[in-house]
Amino acid sequence: MKYTSAEAAKLLRSLNEEHDTLLYRENQSKSFVAALSEDIESVRPEYDYESTQQMLEETERKIRVVKHAINLFNATHKVPGFDMTIDEILVFIPQLSARKSRLAQLAGVLPKSRERGGMQSNIIDYRYANYDVNKAGVDAKKASDLLAKAQTALDVVNTTETMEIEF
Repeated sequence: MKYTSAEAAKLLRSLNEEHDTLLYRENQSKSFVAALSEDIESVRPEYDYESTQQMLEETERKIRVVKHAINLFNATHKVPGFDMTIDEILVFIPQLSARKSRLAQLAGVLPKSRERGGMQSNIIDYRYANYDVNKAGVDAKKASDLLAKAQTALDVVNTTETMEIEF
């Protein structure tokens, strides 16, 4: 069956939730406590060990199939407008976001600012930016624009291109 990356991610999330639910149910019913005066069979929770193990193994197999398909898709599909595969752009986007933040901080300083001296000091010190603050602002804007472009391009791939997942 064909899935977009977005659909495959939702499928994977659903399979992981199904697996978690099976584990939770197993934990709730794999053992029980009964008082000596109680009829054990009347308080025994429903639990089928064999069936539960089979369902867990099948869900785990499906999770592996989906993750593998996503990994192959991400490693082989290029993002339009970028000379990168999806897995490369998934690394590039956080790097670009960090660059944008760093450059925005550099752009936000004053070229010359007064430093606060000690309480009893009459000496006035100034801190000078050792770079072109305006250039940092221009570069921050470029990084922001490139980040938006990369995120949009990735969104388009994730919602339009498909991969084959066979269970």
